[in-house]
Amino acid sequence: MERTLAGIEETLRQILERHEIRLEDLKKTIEGLEKSFSMLSQKWNLEILYTLFLRSSVGFGGLKRILGVNSRTLSDKLKILKQHGYVERKIDQGPPIRVKYSLTARGKNTVLLALPLLYYSSG
Repeated sequence: MERTLAGIEETLRQILERHEIRLEDLKKTIEGLEKSFSMLSQKWNLEILYTLFLRSSVGFGGLKRILGVNSRTLSDKLKILKQHGYVERKIDQGPPIRVKYSLTARGKNTVLLALPLLYYSSG
């Protein structure tokens, strides 16, 4: 973990030294991330993302069963995650009609980037 953090720090220093990004631009980018962090830190959102990461594709009932969340909450969270581009919803035209949820590239990358942060903050 220490090597990962040192590598990130060194990369950021190099970017700033080469003037590939100005400190003011970095500040604006970080401020823009606050909305995403706020949304992702809400109850169930990361759990949904990690479940989809581990299971690839899951139906609504499967997610509900795995997470132990009520239908209304799960539906609301999936809509928000879909609106922000983390989750995609696919409808299989049966019969019966089945809805499956999976991660987008953004969702997968978010899970992969959040894992070290979660690991680090839990220690």
